[in-house]
Amino acid sequence: MSLVSKFLVPAIIAALLWGMPVAGFAAEPHAHAGAAVQLKLDNGNKWQTDDALRRGMGEIRTAMAGSLAPIHKKKFTPKQYEALADRVQTQIDYVVGNCKLPEDADAQLHIVLEQIIDGVAEMKAASGGDKGAVKIVQALDLYGKYFNHAGWKPLTH
Repeated sequence: MSLVSKFLVPAIIAALLWGMPVAGFAAEPHAHAGAAVQLKLDNGNKWQTDDALRRGMGEIRTAMAGSLAPIHKKKFTPKQYEALADRVQTQIDYVVGNCKLPEDADAQLHIVLEQIIDGVAEMKAASGGDKGAVKIVQALDLYGKYFNHAGWKPLTH
């Protein structure tokens, strides 16, 4: 990831987790009502990935896949949502610290990561953990559609 990304994303994450507005941090458009940012392919092809990105996203997918059954059955507790959010956040931090993509691919990745970060924040909130989980699953599905990650399979939700 770019140098700006290494510092910008952790600042956004910290702001989201502490409930601060992030508008001042945004270096690129963020999806807001009426101004949705769209993912796009790289001239018709999926964006290239690196080992760090594939590892981190694979770990997030594994964490979510292992939690979906109890979430769907409404048997996931607030403590379990918080633990899952922490597990996902650890992988986001890993990706931010280790992923080195070209600038255009990095900008597209940020769209996916923003949705995952929003999902983490919702899972840590007093209510809405299931909505946060859905947001992360949807972001993972988008990642698979727009990024070249061999063997990636979408999660059913």
